[in-house]
Amino acid sequence: MPRSPRPGPTPVGDTDPFTPDAARPVRVRARDLSADTHFEPHRHPWGQLAYCATGIVQAMASPDDPSLQAVTYIVPPSRAVWIPPGMRHAVTVREAAELRTLYIHAGAAPVGWTVSRMIVVTPLLRELIQAMDAATRRAAEPARDRLLTDLVLDELAHADTQTLGVPLPRDKRLRALCEAVLRAPGERATLAQWAADTGASERTVARLFREELGTTYQQWRQQAVLAHALPMLARGMPIGQVAAATGYASDSAFSAMFKAAMGHPPTRWGLRADGQQR
Repeated sequence: MPRSPRPGPTPVGDTDPFTPDAARPVRVRARDLSADTHFEPHRHPWGQLAYCATGIVQAMASPDDPSLQAVTYIVPPSRAVWIPPGMRHAVTVREAAELRTLYIHAGAAPVGWTVSRMIVVTPLLRELIQAMDAATRRAAEPARDRLLTDLVLDELAHADTQTLGVPLPRDKRLRALCEAVLRAPGERATLAQWAADTGASERTVARLFREELGTTYQQWRQQAVLAHALPMLARGMPIGQVAAATGYASDSAFSAMFKAAMGHPPTRWGLRADGQQR
């Protein structure tokens, strides 16, 4: 099974103007990025919240702790991904995005947020991020910056978490297979076809799925499909288009899978005008 070409890396760029410290524990970095922009794995001593005002990004977090797995997240504008201080991470832009990254000083990170997670972006948090970006551009007075910072940190501490990440294995062969599936969620190849591209047998790959991820290929692929489908549904894309984009032959087959996995039909997963899930 041929793999999709990987986008070339983009330099992370100079982070010095945005480095948080004890006096300014939250800084906002705004960038408009084209589709297929890719930032190679890197790390910062501060925490990071990746949020898109528009567009979709894929964020991958790789803990150093060997007992923890790498996780990839497909992130629409209604969600954001938290990357703890010091954790290796990479970002790929799936659709042209207005990326708004919050750099958060390690001493101000929400208590207990030691692993990556996806959070729901409330209307208040969305507006606060926009306000902090505007304040940065205008060099706002320190008093206003402190007020916005306190509100951002409080809103983060109370944010709802959603377990929509897709775990990634450590084995290089299985990792290559999983990344290929993530790049082509609509490809309905069999495990044997995917395995042939890794140089491993179907039996070996099936064993690796069980040993490394504690699941079967079909179960893991369902997680990957949901990670891709949810942002499309959130943007209001018709279910038929979402089903086709994720490899399902009919709306009913996709809807049945979705309801079994999520507990409700895909028609309930959308955005109201205020940006919140129905």
